[in-house]
Amino acid sequence: MAGAIAYISRDTDGVLWKKVLEAGLGPVDFRRLDALGDKTDIEVALAWKPASGLLASFPNLKLIVSLGMGVDHLLSDDKLPDVPITRIMDDGLIGQMSEYALYWALRHHRDIDKYAASQRARTWKVEDFVDTIHRRIGILGLGTIGQDTAKKFAALGFPTAGWSRTAKSLPGVETFHGRDGFRRLLAGSDILVNVLPLTRETRGILDAKAFAALPKGAYFINMARGGHVVDEALLAALDSGQLSGAVLDVFNTEPLPADHPYWTHPKVHVTPHIAGATNPRTASPGVIENIKRLRRGGELMHRIDPKAGY
Repeated sequence: MAGAIAYISRDTDGVLWKKVLEAGLGPVDFRRLDALGDKTDIEVALAWKPASGLLASFPNLKLIVSLGMGVDHLLSDDKLPDVPITRIMDDGLIGQMSEYALYWALRHHRDIDKYAASQRARTWKVEDFVDTIHRRIGILGLGTIGQDTAKKFAALGFPTAGWSRTAKSLPGVETFHGRDGFRRLLAGSDILVNVLPLTRETRGILDAKAFAALPKGAYFINMARGGHVVDEALLAALDSGQLSGAVLDVFNTEPLPADHPYWTHPKVHVTPHIAGATNPRTASPGVIENIKRLRRGGELMHRIDPKAGY
């Protein structure tokens, strides 16, 4: 008999996940976090931010599936068992993420916040328009989400560039890599969008030096992880006018503490980690295929390298 599938998440009750898994696998022994039962039965864990040591308490665990496209929430567990880890590849989530970046970038590009302020003041004022071909977009991270986002900006006519740890090529997008490429990407980004994975190398990468390397008045959108950003440096760049504004969906501490200055800063838009949400309908095919492969001894898809962090 196939082992149990544990759903390790506090965000939802898992009903939809159970439904889509049964549609693809037949009847499954599906167990929620509050009803794990005999842990020796658990073969697969679908996990989002599990408590430290929980996964290690499943002695017969054979596969960990991240319920997000990032895996830093798993790798931060120093008791993580030595079993394969895969991440979802969710076209629905990818689309949501690029929509988020496009929405906020276009809102800034077309001065919508300024026009909203004029409306509140009952003032008829036309803002100076910046031509699309002169508004440079920089994408930090050229994984699946970063590439999709970059392609969509380029299709709208924005000069678009992307940066990654190693060299990549993307039609219609200028690409940079390595330390020197990082600085060059920043220097040419009027709107900077962060979609990097959070690793030892990228934690705190957006510090005072990074924000100073951007053109004065640049705009920042962070939909990756809060750990990429040194909060004090970002606030200082906003207060000095080095940055004209920031959109933050992710934070060093989540939920964002009620007394954090981001909540009330006039140049900051805060959203509660909603840029992209995993959709079981679009995310499940790959998960189902991997469970089938696991059970027949096949090669897993979307397996991550714990040392690289993605």
